[in-house]
Amino acid sequence: MSAWTATVLTLFPEMFPGPLAHSLAGKARAAGVWALRAVDIRDFTEDKHRTVDDTPFGGGPGMVMRPDVIDRAIAGTAFVGPLLYLSPRGRRLDQGRVKELAAGPGLGLLCGRFEGIDQRVIEARQIDEVSLGDFILSGGEPAAVALIDACVRLLPGVAGDAASLDEESFAAGLLEYPHYTRPQTWQGRAVPPVLLSGHHDEIRRWRLAEAERATRERRADLWTQYLARSGRREQKIGDLS
Repeated sequence: MSAWTATVLTLFPEMFPGPLAHSLAGKARAAGVWALRAVDIRDFTEDKHRTVDDTPFGGGPGMVMRPDVIDRAIAGTAFVGPLLYLSPRGRRLDQGRVKELAAGPGLGLLCGRFEGIDQRVIEARQIDEVSLGDFILSGGEPAAVALIDACVRLLPGVAGDAASLDEESFAAGLLEYPHYTRPQTWQGRAVPPVLLSGHHDEIRRWRLAEAERATRERRADLWTQYLARSGRREQKIGDLS
């Protein structure tokens, strides 16, 4: 069985693997669980200056990455899985999409720079645009690292305790409940007594109530979706009746 493979088209291949060479992702890559290819877009230019961008039609600041260069880079690179363009204009990435990508053979990631990529190549190649959130980065590379890491940690054998993935934020449509460890009292703050009780059903109910509380207070959008999926009306947090 072939390893899950991430192929990144970028102007800065030296930025990879970066953080992906360390911790769980790095160990899994060294073990052959997944593979990474960083492809230099400038290798597909046809002039001595290796030009990848030009001024925007209609005027305005900045530069735009040329469609002909991007198209040659895509055509000249073998991908497995979908090709995604990391852009703040894209559909916001969520854990459900990450699970879909991790379940496939891999993915290709196109990293933009400057003012972005000429729209024509996005349309011609039907490239799906993906955003990490409503903020701007200097380029797609940091977003690519984050997306790859999110996928890799879901691959079989990467996480030390696979069961922990089932209780993370977004796993059930909720933010995760708070965690505590030793010392039992720290700076006058005690661990919630229920966590010391040994009553697993009570602990489960407490954790669900805390997850609901955090979601309702911090992410009204997720809370509304959670209520709709569970067929529940708005109610007191932690009321499981």
